Amino acid sequence: MSDPQPISNGNNNDGANGDDNRDGRPLAGQHALVTGGGRGIGAAIAETLAHAGAAVTIAGRDLGRAQAAAQALADSGYRTHAIAMDVTDEAAIERGFASAQAALGSIDILVNNAGAADSAPFTRLDRDHWDRMLAVNLTAVYSCCRAALPAMLERRRGRIVNIASTAGLRGYGYVAAYVAAKHGVIGLTRSLALETARAGVTVNAVCPGYTDTDMTRATIANIEAKTGRSAQEARAALVKDSPQRRLIEPDEVAAAVLWLCLPAARGVTGQAIAVAGGEVM
Repeated sequence: MSDPQPISNGNNNDGANGDDNRDGRPLAGQHALVTGGGRGIGAAIAETLAHAGAAVTIAGRDLGRAQAAAQALADSGYRTHAIAMDVTDEAAIERGFASAQAALGSIDILVNNAGAADSAPFTRLDRDHWDRMLAVNLTAVYSCCRAALPAMLERRRGRIVNIASTAGLRGYGYVAAYVAAKHGVIGLTRSLALETARAGVTVNAVCPGYTDTDMTRATIANIEAKTGRSAQEARAALVKDSPQRRLIEPDEVAAAVLWLCLPAARGVTGQAIAVAGGEVM
């Protein structure tokens, strides 16, 4: 992949000062980097953190989509930056983090949101499928944490929020590699939380259930194609285990992420918080 090609809006920032909440912006002075931030849950998280006062870097494999999301926020007066970053490419991560810090200052909040879910019965789950799912859903979280954590530890402040899934808390059929990766994300979250507990850094996971995003719409289309069910029937099959019988909205996930990033949540670390309508208790 070529070097990240950023767009930036706003002046350089030296990181969090955490003391400007006069206008209801509890994250003023902080810089958040959101992977997979160009659409769906990632875009909702980026918008929510920006509304709370953070400068936001939106990272994604599709630079055009990341730029469009960043520009939409910039048009509303928020400080943003967009970069092309394949989270399965270590060199791209290094370049992307360098670009983000040059544009908006030290990274105070890292949201590992990028992910993918491919399905297959286990007997047809080949090694390439397995490696691809672990690379984007688990190893990428490790790599981005490695890029962000040293500076957080040095400054003794920071928030890491990993977007896992209810698949990290329970099993689902036909997505064994995805489930294994998301279980790994939660294990990594807990381990990092223990290592950073006295360093002013919190590490948590948010675990959405089926959410109204492009990924879920693709899943519904796949069920239609393979089973002959209608879209309504396919959707009902996805939400049958939710007591609320509905898909989660991206802004509900974003609200949980925001809460974990607030100063008042400094005592919350190592948690895997389900946003799933009661599916997991």
